[in-house]
Amino acid sequence: MENQPNNPLHGLTLQVILTRLVEHFGYEELGERIDIRCFNFDPSIKSSLKFLRKTQWARDQVEALYIENIHLLEQD
Repeated sequence: MENQPNNPLHGLTLQVILTRLVEHFGYEELGERIDIRCFNFDPSIKSSLKFLRKTQWARDQVEALYIENIHLLEQD
């Protein structure tokens, strides 16, 4: 695996990113920040991962939110 010191997402799976966001913000706030159905209606990690793996624009928004708040998420 290639070293990517400037990539804050390097080595993180989508599941880890999503789990940290859910633990910090909760689904209600995630649904307010990123208006997608899997966060607003009967949310779960499994259903969210399924949607995010198929929908690049939504995954991009989740990853951007993680990067914007990385300083908060790494403290938890």
